[in-house]
Amino acid sequence: MVSVPLALAAFLTHLATAVTGTTTGHPSAAALGDIPGHYLTLYRSASNLCPGLNWSILAAIGKIETDHGRSTLPGVHSGQNHAGAGGPMQFLASTFTSVTARHRLPPGGETPPSRYNPHDAIHAAAHYLCDSGARDGRDLYRAIFTYNRADWYVRNVLDQAARYAEAATTGTGTCAEIQAPNPAAQAAIRFACQQLGQPYVWGGDGGAEGGYDCSGLTKAAYASAGMHLPRTAHTQFHAGPRVPAGQPLQPGDLVFYGNPSTKIRHVALYLGNDKMINAPTFGQPVQIDNYRYKGDDYAGATRPAGRNLL
Repeated sequence: MVSVPLALAAFLTHLATAVTGTTTGHPSAAALGDIPGHYLTLYRSASNLCPGLNWSILAAIGKIETDHGRSTLPGVHSGQNHAGAGGPMQFLASTFTSVTARHRLPPGGETPPSRYNPHDAIHAAAHYLCDSGARDGRDLYRAIFTYNRADWYVRNVLDQAARYAEAATTGTGTCAEIQAPNPAAQAAIRFACQQLGQPYVWGGDGGAEGGYDCSGLTKAAYASAGMHLPRTAHTQFHAGPRVPAGQPLQPGDLVFYGNPSTKIRHVALYLGNDKMINAPTFGQPVQIDNYRYKGDDYAGATRPAGRNLL
C-alpha cells in the first residue's frame, strides 16, 4: 500500500460522474478549450474500461505527459525519452507490452498495439490505472502514484483533472446515482456511501474500531481521495476553504453545525438535493438525512476539494 502523506492537501481525485457511468457529466470549458476533440473522445471512451475511473484522470495524465500528443520532445511520436518512455501517454515499452498482454484493447488502434498510437496508449493507460487501484475508486492515489512514483505528480494530475472535470452540479442526494463537481468530491462521496449502515462509534475512524463518528467519517472519506483533513469537526471547519454564505452548495462540500467560535459539534458530507450523509450520534448508523432541519444550528460549509470560492 502507498501511504498518502499528511501534507497532501492539494487536490485529489477519484470522479466527477455517476457510479455506473464514468463518461457522464460534461467536460468543463477548460477541457473543451484545451483537449483535441479526438483525444477527448478517446479519454471518455477508455474510462469505460475501468468502473470508477473518471475520464478526467486519463486526460490529466495525457496533458502532463505530452500535452495530448502535441509535445515535440523526444519519445512522443517515435523513439523514447531519457527514461525509456514513449508515446502520448509515455509508457515504458515493457509496461505497455505487459498491459496489452493482459488486456485486449478495443478495435480502432494498430495491430499489434502501439504505444505511439493515441487509441492504444489511452486505452492501455485506463487498464493500467485500473489494475493499479483505480477500479471502483478503491485507491486512485496509489494508481496514479504507480504511473509515476512521485507525490508531486499525483498532486499535479489531480489538480489538472479538477480543472477538466469541475462544473457546477446540484447532485442527486442519493448514493444510487452519485454526481459531483470534481474527482475528489466523487471519491469522498463514494467512500461515505459505502459506509452506510456502519455503527456510530465515538472517536471511530472505521476499520478495527468498527464504526465512525461524524468527523471520522468525513476524514476517512477524503483520505480515500488522497486528501488529509484534520480529525475533529471544529478543526475541519476552520481548515476551509469556506463556501461563502449564499453560494449554492455542491456535492462533496462539508456542512457543519454548532458555534464556529466555541465548538463545531457536527460535520456531514453534502450529497446534493438538500441531503447529507453522516454519522449522526450514538445508536444511529451512518445514514442520509436532510442537511437543514427545524431548530438546527447550521454554521456553514467548506469545500475541501474545491476552488473558485471568490
